[in-house]
Amino acid sequence: MFWLWQFLGRLHPLVVHFPVSLLCVALLLQVIDWRRKSAELKASITILVWVGAISSLVAVALGLLLSNIEEYNGDTVTIHQWSGIATMLLAGLTIFALKTQRELLYRSSLILSTIGVAVAGHFGAMLTHGDDYLTSVLPFNQIQQTEGTGDGTNFTLASVKGPLTEPQIQELNLEVRSIFAHNCYSCHGEGKTKGELRLDKKEFIFKGGKHGPVIEAGKPESSEIIRRITLPTGHKEAMPTKGKRLTEKEISILEYWIKQGAPWPSGTEKSIYRVAELAPRMPILPPATAEFPQPIDRLVNTYFQKNKLTWKPIVDDRTYIRRVYLDVIGLLPTPENIQVFEADTRPDKREQLVNNLLSRNEDYAQHWLTFWNDALRNDYSGTGFITEGRFDITKWLYASLKTNKPYNTFVKELISPTKASEGFIRGIQWRGTINASQRTEMQAAQNVAQVFLGLNLKCASCHDSFISDWKLEDAYAFANVFADSTLEIHHCDKPTGKLAGRGLLFKELGQIKETPITKKRLKELADFLVQPKDGRLYRTLVNRVWAQLMGRGIVEPVDAMDNMPWSQDLLDYLAADFASNAYDIKKLMYAILTSKTYQLPSTGVKDAGLVTAPAYVFDGMLRRRLTAEQFADAVSVAFNPIYTDSAIVFKQFPETIKKEVPFTRASLVKNDPFLTALGRPNRETVSTSRTSQANLLQALELTNGAKFNNALKEGAKRWKEKYSSSDLLIKELYKKSLGRAPSSKEMGIAQKIVGPKPSLEGIEDLVWAMTLHPEFQLIY
Repeated sequence: MFWLWQFLGRLHPLVVHFPVSLLCVALLLQVIDWRRKSAELKASITILVWVGAISSLVAVALGLLLSNIEEYNGDTVTIHQWSGIATMLLAGLTIFALKTQRELLYRSSLILSTIGVAVAGHFGAMLTHGDDYLTSVLPFNQIQQTEGTGDGTNFTLASVKGPLTEPQIQELNLEVRSIFAHNCYSCHGEGKTKGELRLDKKEFIFKGGKHGPVIEAGKPESSEIIRRITLPTGHKEAMPTKGKRLTEKEISILEYWIKQGAPWPSGTEKSIYRVAELAPRMPILPPATAEFPQPIDRLVNTYFQKNKLTWKPIVDDRTYIRRVYLDVIGLLPTPENIQVFEADTRPDKREQLVNNLLSRNEDYAQHWLTFWNDALRNDYSGTGFITEGRFDITKWLYASLKTNKPYNTFVKELISPTKASEGFIRGIQWRGTINASQRTEMQAAQNVAQVFLGLNLKCASCHDSFISDWKLEDAYAFANVFADSTLEIHHCDKPTGKLAGRGLLFKELGQIKETPITKKRLKELADFLVQPKDGRLYRTLVNRVWAQLMGRGIVEPVDAMDNMPWSQDLLDYLAADFASNAYDIKKLMYAILTSKTYQLPSTGVKDAGLVTAPAYVFDGMLRRRLTAEQFADAVSVAFNPIYTDSAIVFKQFPETIKKEVPFTRASLVKNDPFLTALGRPNRETVSTSRTSQANLLQALELTNGAKFNNALKEGAKRWKEKYSSSDLLIKELYKKSLGRAPSSKEMGIAQKIVGPKPSLEGIEDLVWAMTLHPEFQLIY
């Protein structure tokens, strides 16, 4: 009858997912009923609460049965169980309050029951999909597949005769731990310990689980772990129980390791995660040729040869001028700009154009303000500003961009700040009780690591990281640099009674002196981070700039700088050259923008996931969608301003801003539903990249949103007054928005939309259609 109990236990998810969630539906209907009394709603709510409460009781019973039969263990299981039991009790209390007509108790218990469903569901999903099932999709948490796993496993030791040497043991051990990490940790790690078996550390691996050892040294045929991983898919004892099975090569490695006696290296274990070199490096450049005089192109040419790619013809002048205008100053070129540029016969006209755009300091600052506001989570309104729990750095940031402040100075002034720039490391002082990992000192550590070092410290702020070698103690030691007093280490928000001292993440950069004066420590930290030998700081920056201009970083995600770059030499060259040019971001941009590589035709991908895939092959700039700010500014330039002058937050900018803006640019206004729908983040957390994928919210906002449609209506009035001829209006609109005249087919369609004489509705419809055109929305 064991199979029956196992079958009943496995009904637990089925019972949970729909019926228990009815409590959430009941709360939603109850909120409506509180505002709009209805007897029908009341009856429906009563039924939903009863079904949800009874389902929660059944779910708890089946869940306990499942955990006992299938041997789930670990903190995640415990939290899931107790939150489920608490939800069941709260649901029962809700029924009691409903029957006895105790309104306040009923409301409170229903709300708490719904919260309980969310908490229990979250930890249940962690059991099913892994501890990082929510955050793994975020750019900063995507894991580069470690070289030496899967079908590409570098298994070269099988032919070795005789005893293994210590380096060979290290290499074999690395392979074994990589296999365990990528296939077994989700069920047999610290957070979840199925069958009391952990495979994340040496002592646990050899200890075995509830039913004894899983490894018998020297005898793979007698080892339980080999038996389990070689059972057919679907067998109740097969491992892994879900997802991808181990490859033949991975199984061969484990068998070989056990046959060799399951050796474990003495001393420090080699990391299973790739760790990028810290020191700067100037690669040997291929010799210059007439075709490729520029270093970037020479390195890319070597990459192309290695990957059997051929150079495509560079883009035409109209495509290039539009691309470079949007990338440097975020604006569309005027029809006159395009006409003059196309007529220019100078051989270096593209270099001249880039120089001219980079010298437009105000326009440059207003455009790149968007990127740095996202990265430094600087905003003009939002959480914390009213209570003085958050401070903006807008005046300092705008002035720094306008004057092209050297990047090493830029970083120093953010980490060892003045009054004007301290908002970044001060973070957000959240109101109420917060998780220990969200203390302002820990926020500073996380944000400095992410923005300047391309390093995700968020996992390690709560527990030892599952995606790198960073430990909880490392995160607290770095956070203590920003703290006025030494922080107590909290593991998953539970105090441990331990302290971590103070230290840098990369010890090679120096040792922070023990001083009670935080200001002195921050100055020392800033000096350590910007020193020339910190190659990681400058690789991270050049990778971010490359990603902004080319649609994808040399390393992806851009916050995971330990991942493999598609060209290590190119990354190293750009960083070294950047340092040798006094950390001048505009000189870096000039080198990229004038390269033949930048001028290649844009490319696209069928699946957005391929952009960050380890197997990505670069063959040109990735086509990008205009950012929210670029789109708003493009509509403002081509047709009619989206925002009025009063929308600019003048008090947060230097007084000179009034004379420096050609119109109300979107980067200077507070966030609103229009900009949010088009991709501007809320900036309560660091955001170093935005998705270029269209979504339903964008479509709805551009179809029905008040901001956009009001701009269309006002613009239609102006254009109708200015142009009495439909043909002239259509031609002018095409020139301003797309930089070209309409084709005969486009002209015919537009004439039908606008009418023989321009009508307000026709003008609105034509502009709406053109702003949704890929040629307008994308950077080609």
